[in-house]
Amino acid sequence: MIDTNNLLSVISQIALEKKLSREKIISALEAALASAYKKEYRRKDEIIRSKIDPESGQIKFWQVKIVLDESMILKEGEKAKEGEKKFKFNPNKHILLDEAKKIDAKVEAGQEIFFPLEMPDKDFGRIAAQTAKQVILQRLREIERETLFEEFKKKEGGIVGGLVQRIERRNVFVDLNRVIALMPASETVPTEHYRPGQRLKFYLLSVERDAKGPKIILSRAHPKFISKLFNLEVPEIQEGIVEIKAIVREPGSRTKIAVSSKEEGVDAVGSCVGQRGTRVMAILNEVSPEKIDIIAYSDDPEKYVANALAPAKVSEVKILPKRSALVLVKPDQLSLAIGKDGQNVRLAAKLTSFRIDVRSIDEPDKKIDGGVAEAKEKEEKGEEEAKEESSEKELKVGDESKLEEDKKKEEKEEKEEKNK
Repeated sequence: MIDTNNLLSVISQIALEKKLSREKIISALEAALASAYKKEYRRKDEIIRSKIDPESGQIKFWQVKIVLDESMILKEGEKAKEGEKKFKFNPNKHILLDEAKKIDAKVEAGQEIFFPLEMPDKDFGRIAAQTAKQVILQRLREIERETLFEEFKKKEGGIVGGLVQRIERRNVFVDLNRVIALMPASETVPTEHYRPGQRLKFYLLSVERDAKGPKIILSRAHPKFISKLFNLEVPEIQEGIVEIKAIVREPGSRTKIAVSSKEEGVDAVGSCVGQRGTRVMAILNEVSPEKIDIIAYSDDPEKYVANALAPAKVSEVKILPKRSALVLVKPDQLSLAIGKDGQNVRLAAKLTSFRIDVRSIDEPDKKIDGGVAEAKEKEEKGEEEAKEESSEKELKVGDESKLEEDKKKEEKEEKEEKNK
C-alpha cells in the first residue's frame, strides 16, 4: 500500500528544500505514480493517470481512452494527409464514439474518457518503484530548471548580486546562489581584477533556456549597468521624477550620463549626486577607478553640447548643418574639453549625437589634433554600409566564379560528345 499519511508532509518538505511550488511537486508525483502503476499492473500501450488530493493525500488511478469517431480512424494501408488528425485504432487507448456515449452521453469525439482503477493492495515492485523514482527525479529537475528560468527572466535587464566562483580564460563564472552564471571576457571591465570569493553586482544581460538549466549572461561593462546602479541609489529615478536621457561609457575609464527633471524645482544633477556626494560615491565605489560625469540634459542643442563637454567650460557653441557643432573654448580649457586621447570630446559626441569640433576661441579657423569627434549614429551607419559593400563584393565574386564553373562544364560536355 502507498503511505498517504506522510505523502503531504514529504511534498511540503521537497517544495521547501527545492524552493518549488507545491502544485508542481504534486504534478510530478502524479506522473511518477502513474508510471509505477502502469509498470506493475497494466499494459505498456495503455494511458494511465493518477490524482493526489492536496488536502487528504488520497491517491486515485484511472485508465484514459481517447474518443474517436469513424472519420478519425486510419484504415489499413491509408496514410494521413498533412494537417489531418487520424489515429490507428488501439482498443487499449481508444474508444469508439458510440461506445463512449453509453458511458457518458455528453462526450464528444477527441475528448478523453476515464475508467477508475483499483488501488494496489500491496507495495509497488522493485522495478516499478525504480521507474517512479526516475520519473519524479526527472520531473523535479525539469520543474527546477523552469522555475529558475522564470525567476531570472523577470530580473533580465536589472542588477543582481553574486559571488565570483572561478575565472577561466578571462571568462568569469558567478554563483547566483542557485545557479552559475557567466560573464564573458567581452563583458568584463579591463581595469578590474576578479578573484574567487569576491562579491560584486552585475547587470543581467540575458537569460536563455538550456538543456542543463537557464543560461544566464552577466555584464559589468554594459552602459546600462551604470544607469541601473543610479536607479538603485536615486529614489527620484525610481519614482520617475528624474529621467536618464542618455548614457555613454568607456568601461573602467569614464561614463557620461545626461539627466533631466520632470518636475519644477527638482535638480536632476543634484538628485543623482546626493547630499555631500553620497549617492554618486556609492556608485563610484562599485566601479572605481572609473569616473562619472553627470550632466544636465537640455532640448537646446547648444546648451546640451556645452554641458556634455564638462568638466570643461565652453565659451561658445555654433550648431552647423548635418548635426555638427563647432565648440570654442579658451586656450586653458582645450585639454579639458578634448580629454586624454580625445576621450572627453568623443564621449560628448556620442552622448549628444552631434559631430563635435573643439577649437580655441583665439584661433577659431585652426583645427586641433584630437579635437574632432564623430557622433555614434554616424559610426554605426558607416559600419553597416561597409558590411553591405563587403557582402555585395562577396556576392559578385561568387557569381563570377559560378559562371566560370558553368562555362568549363559546358566545354567539357561538348568535348565528350565530339569524342563519341
